[in-house]
Amino acid sequence: MDNSGMSDAAFEHAPASFNTLLRRYRARAKLTQEELAEGSGVSVRAISDMERGIAKGPQRRTVEALASPLELTDAELAHLQEVAKQGRAHAVPIALPAPVHGPAVMSVLPPDVDDLVGRENDVDALRALAEELAGGHRRSGHIAVLSGPPGTGKTSVSVRTAHELAELFPDGQLFLKLRGMSPEPSEPADVLHLVLRSLGVDAVQIPAEMEHRASMCRSLLRKRATLIVLDDAADEAQVRPLLVGGPQCLTLITSRQMLVGIEGASRFSLDVLGRDDAVALLSAIVGAERVSRECGASVELVELCGRLPLALRIAGNRLASRPSRPLSRLVDQLRDHGRRLTALTAGDLNLRRVFELSYRQLSPTAAMVFRRLALVPADFSAGAVVALVEAPDEDEADLFLEELADASLLQLSPEEGRYQFHDLLRVFATERLAQEEAPEAVRAAEDRLVNWLVTTATAAGRYFKPSCEGVSPTATSSFADHAGAGRWLEVETENWLAALKGAAARAEHQQVLDLAEAMHWFSEIGGTATIWHEVFDLGLRSALAIDSKRDEAAQRNYLSWVLFTLLGRPNDAVRLTQQARQAAVDAGDLREQGWAKTYMANIELGMGHPTTARTMLDEAVMLFSEAEYPLGLHIARTMRATSWHSEGRLLDAAEEFDVCVNYFRRSPDGPRIPVDDTNYSYLLLRSAKNLAALGSLDVALRQCEEALELFRAHGSVMGQARALHACGKFLREKGNQPDARARLTDALALFERVAQPLPQVETLCELASLSDELGDPVAARGERERALPLCDMLDSEEAVKMREKLRSTGS
Repeated sequence: MDNSGMSDAAFEHAPASFNTLLRRYRARAKLTQEELAEGSGVSVRAISDMERGIAKGPQRRTVEALASPLELTDAELAHLQEVAKQGRAHAVPIALPAPVHGPAVMSVLPPDVDDLVGRENDVDALRALAEELAGGHRRSGHIAVLSGPPGTGKTSVSVRTAHELAELFPDGQLFLKLRGMSPEPSEPADVLHLVLRSLGVDAVQIPAEMEHRASMCRSLLRKRATLIVLDDAADEAQVRPLLVGGPQCLTLITSRQMLVGIEGASRFSLDVLGRDDAVALLSAIVGAERVSRECGASVELVELCGRLPLALRIAGNRLASRPSRPLSRLVDQLRDHGRRLTALTAGDLNLRRVFELSYRQLSPTAAMVFRRLALVPADFSAGAVVALVEAPDEDEADLFLEELADASLLQLSPEEGRYQFHDLLRVFATERLAQEEAPEAVRAAEDRLVNWLVTTATAAGRYFKPSCEGVSPTATSSFADHAGAGRWLEVETENWLAALKGAAARAEHQQVLDLAEAMHWFSEIGGTATIWHEVFDLGLRSALAIDSKRDEAAQRNYLSWVLFTLLGRPNDAVRLTQQARQAAVDAGDLREQGWAKTYMANIELGMGHPTTARTMLDEAVMLFSEAEYPLGLHIARTMRATSWHSEGRLLDAAEEFDVCVNYFRRSPDGPRIPVDDTNYSYLLLRSAKNLAALGSLDVALRQCEEALELFRAHGSVMGQARALHACGKFLREKGNQPDARARLTDALALFERVAQPLPQVETLCELASLSDELGDPVAARGERERALPLCDMLDSEEAVKMREKLRSTGS
C-alpha cells in the first residue's frame, strides 16, 4: 500500500469524495489497509471497498472507528462524517438480481465420506427437520445447531446431510467455512460477501456495511429454498449476522460451542460412538478381516480411542499404512497415558492439535480449571472447582464449568449438577497441567482437593451416627441434611475414596481415622463391601501408625464386620475380633471390649454356634452396662435374643425382642435419623424370624414390610435386600409362591449390587427350592448353577455344607 506523506495544503485542496479522503488520511498516518483494519476493528475488505468507491457512504460508527488510528482532528472527523452522509444521501439504489434457481446458486460441497458410521439417527433427524420445512409445516426453527466435543465428526455429518438433502433445496447449497477454532476466524462481513458472490451479485454491487450485505442476502434468499451450512462457528457473535436464510432455507451450524444464545434453533448434540459402531468404523478403515482376526485387541483399541471418530480415523489410518503390523502393537502404545495423544497422530491428523484449538479459546481461569480437573479421579461438581482454584463460591465455579461445557471440553454427567471428561480430553488436560503449571502449584491444588473431599466426606458420614450419641454434624455447602449428605457420599464415592488413600499416603493419620470412624454407621446404609474393606483397612493402618489402641480396636471391629457380614470370610473375621478385644483391653475401653464380644458372637451365630455366641453376648451385656452405654446394650440383647431363638428358646427370645423393640421404637430427643430407623428395622427382621417360628406368620410379615419401608425411605440397599429376602421366605411358607418369587428376585438383584456372596447363595437356594415346588426343574437347576461359583468364594463351614447340598441336589 502507498504510505507516502502528504502536505496539509494537499488535504485542503483535495476532492471531497470519501474514498479520496480516506486514502489520503491513511497515507498521512503511514498505515497499510491491514494496519488500519487492526486498529479500527473494520474489516480489510470493507476498507478496500470504501477506498475503491464501492462504498461511498459508510455508517457514522464506521467513520468514528477509523478516526483514532488515522489520528483525525475533530474538524477532520466532522468533515469526513459530512462527506459520508452526502454519499449515503446520493447513493444509487442497488438493483438486486432477479431470483434464480438451480445452477445459478453455485457452491461445491466438500466430498462425502464413504465410511460415516453410527450417525444415521442424527442425519435422519436433520432430514425430518428439513422435510417439515419443505412442507411448510414450520414457521420457525429453520436453524439447526450441531454441537459436540472436538473430533466427534460434526463436519462429516453436516456434509453427509447436505448431500442427502439436495433434492429438498432446489435453489442450491452454500457450504461456508467459518474457521471458528483458528487463530483468525472468518469475518462475518467477508462471509456475507462470499454468499452474495455465490448468489450472482457483482462485486461492485456489494455494499461495504455488514448490515447492508446481510439485508441484501435476506432479500435474495427470501423466496429461495437453499441449504446453508455454517461450518466450525466460533460463537454467537460470528453466527448472528449470517442467519440470512428465508422461510424455505435451512441453516445448519456446526460448532464445538453449544451456541446457547441462538434463539429458536433446533439442537443436535454429537457424542462418541457406541462400541459396535466404533468397531465398524475401524473395520471400514483397516478391513473387517483384520479386525475380526484380532477381535479382543480391536475392542480394546476403540475403547482406548474413547470411541471418538477422529481418534479412530487416526488409529485406523496408521494401521492401514502398516498392513503387516498387528493391532495389538498400537494397543500397547495407547495404554500408556503419557504417549496416547502422540500415538494418535497420522500425517496432518493430530488429535492433540484439535484439542488445543478449543483449549486456546478459553478464558485464563477456565483454562486453569480445565487443567486442574484432571486431578479429580471421577466426575465432579462445582465443589471440586472451588477447592482446585480457590474460587470464592460454587456459583462462580459453576460459571467456569458452564464455559467448559459450552466449549464441549466437558460433558454433563448423568447425575444432576455434575460433569465429566471424555477419556482423551482428560489425558490432554493432564498434559497441559504438567506443562503449564509449576509442580508446587499442582501439589497445593491437589492438597486442597484431598482436604476438601476428606473433610466433606467425614462431615457427611457423621450425619448417620445414632441420635443417642449426641452428634451434631455441621452442614457444608455441599449438603444440608441426611438426604443431601447421603447423596453426596454416593456420587462422590470414587473421589473421596481416592482422597482418603491420598491422605493415608501423606501420613495424615488423624484425617483417615476421622473419616473411617464417621463411616461406621453409614456403611450399613450405602456403599459396597469393597469400599468398606478399603476404608476400614486404611483406618486400621493409621491407628497402628499412631499407636492408638482404642482406634485400633474400633477399626478391627469394623473390619471384622465387613469380612464376615459382607464378604463371607468368618475365619479372618474371628482373628480380627480377637485382636480388637485385646487392643480394647490394653486401652481400657469397655465399649470397644463390648463391641468385640458382640461382633465375635455374631460370627459364632452365623457359623451355627448359638451357645458359644450366647456366652459372649452375656459378657457384652455386662460390659455395655458397666460402660453405661444403652445403645450397645440393646444391640447385644438383640443378638442374645437371636441366640436364644437358635437354641429353640422361642418364648425367651420373644420376651427379649420385645424389650429391645420398645427401646428402639421410642422417639429420641429431637428428630430420628436414618441409623435409628435402620437399627430398629434390623431388629424387626430378627424378631420376625422368631415370630414366624412361633406360628405368627402374619405378624412376622407385617414387621418385615415395616422394616422394608424404613430401609427404602433411607436408601439402605443392604437393608432392603435383607427385608425382601425375609418377606420372600415368609410368603413362600404361607403358600403365596408368585409374590415370594418376586420378593426373592428383587432381593437377589440388590445383593448382587452390593456384592455380598453369602446372601446371594442363600437367596438362590431359596429360589431353587421354590422352582422345585412350582415344578420348574430347569429354573431350579439354573439357580443352583449360579450359586455354586459364589460358594467357592466363601470359606465358612456353612458355605461348605451349602456347596455339598447344591451339588448333590443338582445331580
